[in-house]
Amino acid sequence: MLNIVLFGPPGAGKGTQSQKLIAQYNLVHLSTGDLLRAQIAEGTELGIQAKKLMDEGLLVPDAVVIGMIGSALENNPQAGGFIFDGFPRTVAQAESLDRLMAEHNTHIGCMIALEVQEEELVTRLLERGKTSNRPDDQDETKIRRRVKVYNTETAQVAGYYATQNKFHALNGIGPIDSIFGQICGLIDQHQTVKPETPAAATKEVKA
Repeated sequence: MLNIVLFGPPGAGKGTQSQKLIAQYNLVHLSTGDLLRAQIAEGTELGIQAKKLMDEGLLVPDAVVIGMIGSALENNPQAGGFIFDGFPRTVAQAESLDRLMAEHNTHIGCMIALEVQEEELVTRLLERGKTSNRPDDQDETKIRRRVKVYNTETAQVAGYYATQNKFHALNGIGPIDSIFGQICGLIDQHQTVKPETPAAATKEVKA
């Protein structure tokens, strides 16, 4: 099973590359934000707990998030692996994720971070904001704050995976297919057996 942590600041092209990786390696995309919304919508025990905390303006504890990820792993046995989008964001989360993966007899193969200079990110996001209707894509101050938070979080987690020889940084500027080829090259280095890709396999997360 192939499991990837894909990082990139807002506007780095992470979403585009995620979709190509999902198709190439039969991966299931795991975004903690999507998992939280799905669990809340379904009224699960974890979802109810998370909603209560969020309604009170509190952060959802790591244990709850890890529990949701565990449910997603169990509910997607057909997957060739998982791509973790923007998670883990702290060393404690990375350690918890490693323990969870070990419980499922698998592990994180590698962490790949797309690097793009801040000025390019600001330009991209302001342009995206013209059509995305997202307020945080239309305010330069908010954009720069998001990039700063990302850089702070990634530095810690990158160090954690670097000690395992799993961290790789790639230039996120260039042709989409060229960047994708570089990502695949790194992923293939970390695999002993390439995953099969069943034609009828579903790629949607079942939270």
